[in-house]
Amino acid sequence: MNKIKLLYVENVITRKAKQVQQQLTFFLSLENIGYDKQVDIFWAGEDNAWHELTAHYHSMLGNVQEYWSASVIISLIEQQSLPGNITFNIRYKVANNEYFLDNDRHNYHSEADSGIQLLGNQAIQNVAFSNQLLSGQHTITLTAAVNQSFAAKKVIIHWTTNDWKTTKETVCECQCAYWNKAQHSNARNPNQYGTQLWTGKIHHTELFKIKYAISCENSQGIVWDNNKGNNYSFQREQLKVLILNLHCYQEENQDAKLTTIANTINELDIDIICLQEVAEDWNDGQGDWQSNSARIINERLTEPLHIHHDWSHLGFDKYREGVALLSRYPLSHQDSGYVSDSHDSYDINSRKVVTARVYVPYIGFINVFSAHLSWLEGGFQEQFQRLRLWASSTNSHEIKATLLCGDFNITAGSNGYKQVVASKEYEDQYLAVNKQGVFDKIFKVNDAHWQDLLADDYRIDYIFMNKNSQIRATSARVIFTDQDVGRVSDHCGYLMTFESL
Repeated sequence: MNKIKLLYVENVITRKAKQVQQQLTFFLSLENIGYDKQVDIFWAGEDNAWHELTAHYHSMLGNVQEYWSASVIISLIEQQSLPGNITFNIRYKVANNEYFLDNDRHNYHSEADSGIQLLGNQAIQNVAFSNQLLSGQHTITLTAAVNQSFAAKKVIIHWTTNDWKTTKETVCECQCAYWNKAQHSNARNPNQYGTQLWTGKIHHTELFKIKYAISCENSQGIVWDNNKGNNYSFQREQLKVLILNLHCYQEENQDAKLTTIANTINELDIDIICLQEVAEDWNDGQGDWQSNSARIINERLTEPLHIHHDWSHLGFDKYREGVALLSRYPLSHQDSGYVSDSHDSYDINSRKVVTARVYVPYIGFINVFSAHLSWLEGGFQEQFQRLRLWASSTNSHEIKATLLCGDFNITAGSNGYKQVVASKEYEDQYLAVNKQGVFDKIFKVNDAHWQDLLADDYRIDYIFMNKNSQIRATSARVIFTDQDVGRVSDHCGYLMTFESL
């Protein structure tokens, strides 16, 4: 397998609105050897001045390769001419190794305003594609670059909105021209490199995800670009959910850590945050909203979120301690209530849960609960049973999923965890995406020895989702560790993403 492969380079000069610009785009594939990768394009224009351009991850190619891309725009100004014809090579650094792509030390070349140049003898290549459906976007334009020597007669986009239960087809067109009206460019179709551009449009309404592949037919048969058998996809931005226990104002450099949490939420564009051990000054039991840690985090966000909070008991002899739910999307059906036997604010085993209904665009309504339950000997069993029944009572046909989020004070595989499994209603979403084999044995086939598989799993923070949900977890990672932004609590945070089925 090639460690790195150049798929195409695009060289286009545009002349819009009295502004002349040259855009260079490099698209390549590489073997996924390690996590810490760096890809750089070294290029020079007709002035022979060399520049370094960093490429970035684009998407997965099959199961073991990745797409990477790099792009730069140069404007024509009085002090700066356009690069024109360019010369370039590529370096891939990974796992203390370097791999070079330099056309056997002769470098690669791309002519000014030549458009897309296919490399690697492909018959067809999906080009200029994105993986994200933008809010309000109802039309997807796809372009396939086809080698003219293939003598294509027909190019078709095959797509589905229901994971190939049904398939639709969109016929592409090759509009031969010596002038690109859309870009105001001389990049003709086909160009001097023998590249034809075929385009097709997919129209949709409120869809969350579209999968597709492209076929190209000539007199000899059909060739496919289907992302190495994994197909391509467009989808809306996935729902991001964070759970984090804040440790009730017990951290050193507490204020700085609240800022770190806010900055991380900003940087990662997290949609829903479920917080536990949210604290505010006791103030003779009256509380102090200005000192509330969830409020402070929220106020430090670039755009404050909708917030729902309640407290349950005295924490560390000086704070009102509770739980909170923050959401990018409006909250409805907000509620809170005790799930514990005790309702005594001076009893640490008095536990409240907050909940709200959230409408997530292109997904629908989900019910979210932020919970901090007692450990097993403190009443977990009774508390979880009440939470489970409460969550079930809020279900209806319009609810796409119910998420029980937070600190459950039970380790994975413990007796308390077995109670969750025994309910046959809720599943551990961290396992669902990170340990599929373990997840299947626990939640699907009820293997008698499953508990041994969690011997080294010390999590007590979870997102449990009901089994009949119409969304699924796609990723789950641990954050707020020494390996990323640093610790902010005696708990780690868990960030999970979800998509519509």
